[in-house]
Amino acid sequence: MKIGEQEIGPGHQPYVIAEIGVNHDGEVSRALELTDAAEEAGADAVKLQLFETDRLMSKAAKLAAYQKNAGETDPLAMLRRLELSIDEMAKVVDRAHELGIHAIVTVFSVELVKVAEQLPWDAYKSASPDIINRPLLEAMAATDKPLIVSTGASTWAEVSQASRWLDNIRLKRLAFLQCVSCYPAPQPEIEMMRSVYQASECWIGYSDHTPGTDTGRLAVEMGAEILEKHLTYSQAAAGPDHAASLEPEAFREYVSHLPSIVEPGAIELSVEPKKVVLQCERDVREVSRQSLVTTKALSTGHTITRDDLTIKRPGTSLPPYMFNNLIGRTLSRDVEMDVPLVVEDLA
Repeated sequence: MKIGEQEIGPGHQPYVIAEIGVNHDGEVSRALELTDAAEEAGADAVKLQLFETDRLMSKAAKLAAYQKNAGETDPLAMLRRLELSIDEMAKVVDRAHELGIHAIVTVFSVELVKVAEQLPWDAYKSASPDIINRPLLEAMAATDKPLIVSTGASTWAEVSQASRWLDNIRLKRLAFLQCVSCYPAPQPEIEMMRSVYQASECWIGYSDHTPGTDTGRLAVEMGAEILEKHLTYSQAAAGPDHAASLEPEAFREYVSHLPSIVEPGAIELSVEPKKVVLQCERDVREVSRQSLVTTKALSTGHTITRDDLTIKRPGTSLPPYMFNNLIGRTLSRDVEMDVPLVVEDLA
């Protein structure tokens, strides 16, 4: 597997992604500063998140507990404050490439993949909640760019299922990352990476939400070929992800601890510990996954068409991979606009 011209895998150096995410606070100038800091700290890439609040959040959307703990009170207001436009992201991509590092993006809605393709991203990445979002995974895979899939708050079966959906790019440009979807994560749970490897049979890595600076080294010693760690300008800043991120000096320390290469044979096949949803992940799993949602008010007896459905948060009803299965089904009752569909809505 390659990202740009950089080889990923045993015998090569660990590939380090500095996740800027929404730690730019919606300011492109801050995103550029963090890109500079990522390069100075030794990261191979920076990563941004492309979303449009109204496209991502239905009126049933809620805040996750860690977001409430960070002082957020309204999920839509939070995301609107943290959006970057594609034109603003272009400046970050240009800065990264000027510095000689890569630019990666997580796209949260299938409709935005075409928008993302306006820029020369080096790879795409899916957020952990979207491991069940088959339309989005397949749209990113169709770009011919490398795709990195995070597996936080998922099960062994869900990882295996996503790998099968993406079988046509397996071993060419597909990787899966063990992740704990808690912010910050109380335990690294790196050992589950072996179970993710067994379920996916792909390149493997670790998306690190712990506050530690030595967890990357431990992950590489177990066979991680790709590492992702959140980068912030201040852990004390207001916002949902700052507290679960490293400041530039700590990020530099994180990189300095890493082995120079991923040793061949470091990853061992194992079913223990099995990839499972941890107790601390259950809230994020429900709030941040997406469901099939109505685009308009629909009446009893209506036959569902593609134009009637979209995919939005929360993940409390019919999952995105059922999109095609619902086309042609009829409704058993009236359904409002912008609400998740449930089984009881179907005749």
